[in-house]
Amino acid sequence: MKDSRAVGIVLIICTLISMVLANSGIQHAYINFWNELFDPAASHHYHFRFLLLPNSILLWINDGLMVLFFFLVGMEIKRELTVGELSSIKQSILPVLAAIGGMVVPAIIFTLFNRGTDYAHGWGIPMATDIAFSLGVLSLLGKRVPVSLKIFLMALAIIDDLGAILTIALFYTPHLEIKYLLIGGGVLLIPIVLNLFKVERLILYFLPGIVLWYCIFNSGIHATIAGVLLAFCIPQSRIEDLVHSLHDPVNFVIMPLFALANTAIALPDNLLSSLGHDISYGIMAGLFFGKPLGIFLMSFIAVKLRLAVLPERSGWLQLWGIGMIAGIGFTMSIFISTLAYAERSIQTIAIISVIAASLAAGLAGFFYLRLLKKA
Repeated sequence: MKDSRAVGIVLIICTLISMVLANSGIQHAYINFWNELFDPAASHHYHFRFLLLPNSILLWINDGLMVLFFFLVGMEIKRELTVGELSSIKQSILPVLAAIGGMVVPAIIFTLFNRGTDYAHGWGIPMATDIAFSLGVLSLLGKRVPVSLKIFLMALAIIDDLGAILTIALFYTPHLEIKYLLIGGGVLLIPIVLNLFKVERLILYFLPGIVLWYCIFNSGIHATIAGVLLAFCIPQSRIEDLVHSLHDPVNFVIMPLFALANTAIALPDNLLSSLGHDISYGIMAGLFFGKPLGIFLMSFIAVKLRLAVLPERSGWLQLWGIGMIAGIGFTMSIFISTLAYAERSIQTIAIISVIAASLAAGLAGFFYLRLLKKA
């Protein structure tokens, strides 16, 4: 939990620094540093000899470095599914159902605000919960929140991440290059077979993993999916060490770089009117109201139908507070914003809305649970 707190603080600082620089006297140079294309004639790829690679520093972060973030998330999901909090139906049923509610209701709310418009494709943005931020806020409450609820939020956020990954793969893929998909599928067989034969030498997984990343990057599916696919092929015996090794580089180097690059946005002069956009209403209402509502309703139904039980030493009022904190979308919500909209001005509205909603959800959830315990 202390790690989560530190990660959350670092990401907040990076976001503030980036937004200040992007709206200062060096605005043009700073934003161009992240976004300028290596090959101005191309939009997404540039040619390096015979290779097609990402075309800006921003794309290298989002399509390249973030693969390691998704690789880490994938291994954490596999660990929880095999030996952790999600390894038995009894343990997993409540967070799984709660996570589904926490994804579906925000998506519906966003759609209600934006259906029939050019912006309806952003329904996936308010579905996400940021593991680092949400657990970081919860850790600030210390013993006011029982351990069982912290475990519930962690399991819910992990399932939420899996849902976001599937959403990206299925709904935010604009076109497919079948040739690269077929080659990537063939390459993926290598780590699958290695795992079946219980081969533990990691370099034998990483080399085909790099080729897999290249194929998926050029296939039209978002390249970060390669990280998840490879993670599920890593032998269970090596996951704990790998998660430990990657934790600090991912959380204190890659994630801050992601925050710096993706929040390098020039705030519009009419900021308040931008937040009055239907996209903003959909995102903010989805994260702030939709998340706790969806989590609470699905949990309530599951408990009343005796499919699950509430976490130990917790009640419905506390569960609502956990739902509020789960409204912190940040990393994955910002990530989906960059995929949902091609136009930078629309991305800016979405990203600002995510930051505003996440900040409001985090503060509201924190003070609600703090006052609830005293009451």
